[in-house]
Amino acid sequence: MTASGLVLVAALLFPLALAAGCLSERLRARALGVLVLAPLPALAAALLVPDGRFALFPAPFRLTLVLDRPGAILLGGAALLWSAAGAYAASSMARDPARSRFAIWWLLTLAGCLGLFIVGDVVNFYLLFTLASLAAYGLIIHEQSAAAHRAGVIYVVLALLAEAFLLIALVMLAATYPDANPQIRSVVANLSGNPMRDGIVALFILGFALKMGLVPLHVWLPLAHPAAPTPASAVLSGVVVKAGVIGLIRFLPFEAGMPVWGGVLIGFGIITAYYGVIVGVTQRRAKTILAYSTVSQMGLLAVLLGVGLDAADPAATELTAYYAVHHTLVKGALFLGIGVLGATGGRRLGLVLLLTAVLALSLGGLPLTSGALAKLATKPMLGYGWIAGAMTMAGAGSTMLMVHFLLTVRNDTRDNPAASPPRGQLVPWLTVTAASLIIPWALYPIVSGEPVAGLLQPAALWKVAWPMLLGAAAMLILLRFPRRLGAIPEGDIVELAGAGEPLVRRASDRVGDVDAHLRRWPMAGFGLIALAILLGGALMLRA
Repeated sequence: MTASGLVLVAALLFPLALAAGCLSERLRARALGVLVLAPLPALAAALLVPDGRFALFPAPFRLTLVLDRPGAILLGGAALLWSAAGAYAASSMARDPARSRFAIWWLLTLAGCLGLFIVGDVVNFYLLFTLASLAAYGLIIHEQSAAAHRAGVIYVVLALLAEAFLLIALVMLAATYPDANPQIRSVVANLSGNPMRDGIVALFILGFALKMGLVPLHVWLPLAHPAAPTPASAVLSGVVVKAGVIGLIRFLPFEAGMPVWGGVLIGFGIITAYYGVIVGVTQRRAKTILAYSTVSQMGLLAVLLGVGLDAADPAATELTAYYAVHHTLVKGALFLGIGVLGATGGRRLGLVLLLTAVLALSLGGLPLTSGALAKLATKPMLGYGWIAGAMTMAGAGSTMLMVHFLLTVRNDTRDNPAASPPRGQLVPWLTVTAASLIIPWALYPIVSGEPVAGLLQPAALWKVAWPMLLGAAAMLILLRFPRRLGAIPEGDIVELAGAGEPLVRRASDRVGDVDAHLRRWPMAGFGLIALAILLGGALMLRA
């Protein structure tokens, strides 16, 4: 076994081994303390195994681990956030009576999420996707509140639906493939010639869109993120949604291209990007605003993948992974920052708010931040047509939403007493914040093929600055209409469905009354006679 193989195996098995170790009462009592360590083999793999492959078991029980460039980018960012959030959880939840249970769910979700970035065979991808999906339920309901249980139920229903779509697609693939557990690369290479390819791709898009949170399949995000503990919200929004992103990267045929389905992804992506902003600016709670921001950002990623699928451009996968790792680090830092802000007061609060503002405006493309780099890296792929214009306006919308978020957290923390945040929470937050500012600069020349010096040119700075200015101005105008706040409840579509429940119930009762009336013998007899006359007439006309 090579050193690269050992590192890849450790990336997957180390978190699972720690979770299994929690069967011991002694380790279970210290489970929170190991959360910071569990992702470190995966972080090492992202740094040391740039393009490796290792098959652990032979067929038919094959477990293939593969790390290509998109996987390495996503794995590195995800592992870093999981480690920092784990350290944050060890500090913030040290006195939680259910901390051991939380740690076990955490480790299982971690293993599933990180495994998805490196697994290379169909069966184990599905198993890890299921593990990541179902284990995250334990993180969402940890607080045991009514809101948490409601969010958990909605989440798990949608998660099971996503797994059903994925399973059907994989069964359809297996029906025309001789290997019981084929390599993902092999089935994707042969997908264009599959007679059921359109149905398979449609099911893949549905299943992975549910995990990403594309509209109208997004409703679990704004319900789950506010209900979960802060470190869980950070990884749910920063990493768990990327299970859908890596799924689309792995299973869609970018080399062959599929223009129709690329157009579908572009359409749903643009709708999602704008929908997240429109609903997000009506929200009152900081974590809910960030959740709708994630919805919007997942729409932007869907557009990038759709453009690549439409143009048969495999480079879109690397650019999407680059944009995604920017979102992973920034959004994770913002969720952790909410906890840090809540524990900070006095003169220190201003500095924390300043760093939070840099992070938030990065999502809108603040010059010299990771958001600006991500937008500049993807501009050549988007071109200069209507899609590029729609994405630019979506960037302005992201600025609107983040200005609203900053005003909300400033108002929430205004009366905080003078205090310093616990070091165990401050250091992880600063670590992710620094990573979000540094790592994209290191990756930019690799994914874009352009030197970083070009980012400092006035033209490049203006490309990302003017949409931000437009978005900030639009938000200032919107502030003149304070009644917009709370106009749309968290969960939007779910709440709308709940509001229509009495109407549906009354309609159902009316149908029941009609059915009971029709079941009476005189009415039933009249109906039978009328039906006989109609049939007789039809036969006479046919004759």
